[in-house]
Amino acid sequence: MKKITSLFKIKYPIIQGGMIWASGWKLASAVSNAGGLGIIGAGSMNPETIIKHISKCKKATSKPFGVNVPLLYPEMDQVMKILIDQQISIVFTSAGNPNTWTLKLKNAGCKVVHVVSSVKFAIKAEKAGVDAIVAEGFEAGGHNGREETTTMVLIPLIKKAVKIPLIAAGGICSGESMAAAICLGADGVQVGSRFVVTEEASSHINFKKAVISADQGSTILTLKELTPVRMIKNKFYKEILNIYSKGASPELLTEHLGKGRAKKGMFEGDLDQGELEIGQVASQINEIKPASEIIEGMINEFNKVLSIISLYKL
Repeated sequence: MKKITSLFKIKYPIIQGGMIWASGWKLASAVSNAGGLGIIGAGSMNPETIIKHISKCKKATSKPFGVNVPLLYPEMDQVMKILIDQQISIVFTSAGNPNTWTLKLKNAGCKVVHVVSSVKFAIKAEKAGVDAIVAEGFEAGGHNGREETTTMVLIPLIKKAVKIPLIAAGGICSGESMAAAICLGADGVQVGSRFVVTEEASSHINFKKAVISADQGSTILTLKELTPVRMIKNKFYKEILNIYSKGASPELLTEHLGKGRAKKGMFEGDLDQGELEIGQVASQINEIKPASEIIEGMINEFNKVLSIISLYKL
């Protein structure tokens, strides 16, 4: 765990996921102020909006924070220039080739972390020179890997394959699940879905309430022909099922999806026609809390679990 806390200069090895439409400056600064690493999710922001969120986050916290950037971003040259000009010290990249930007970011003094869902891409990211890896399991919300490898299986596999610090993601929302990830070989954890349902998250209150209402089996990984995404089964998902039943082609799915489905659901609160991206741990989330309480609760639970484990000696 010291590998992560030392790398990012934070108190606790808890990293907030950079979820689109949920991870603005308010959430990022709240997590950082509570001892974790807050992340601004730039995937849903245009360049001007990114600058505004960075500026506000700098004013709201004196602690380290980072920015998450999907590498498929259409204005990547401009976005990377912003991150370098704004002297962002920690950048999380995803959904693309880490070879493209890692060296330039590191030469600018950034710590670079890449998100992967397989051993193959973990090795590729390490060779690209990243400082750490986020290994995201099948349980995670939003866009993840096609392999459907669970976090419990993925972490030990990647731990054996790379030498750089490893951050576990997918299905982690408590001190107990954090302890499990550490036991499997992770040096820290990334928490996404639990931070969606916080007072500081920019996700719509309708979406937060939908997450609270979710049960086991309420989410599903779908649209693997395009970009796999885990979402709540709502009216929009049922429309996708109907298209599949008619022999869906990628073109037909793309046409039906249109644009802005994630924004419509998570940011604007349309629970019928929006894409409600959330992880399987939604079934364990039952209230909206401040981010600081979530971190405090996770650390207390984590330490309690360690005390219990120490009693079991075979």
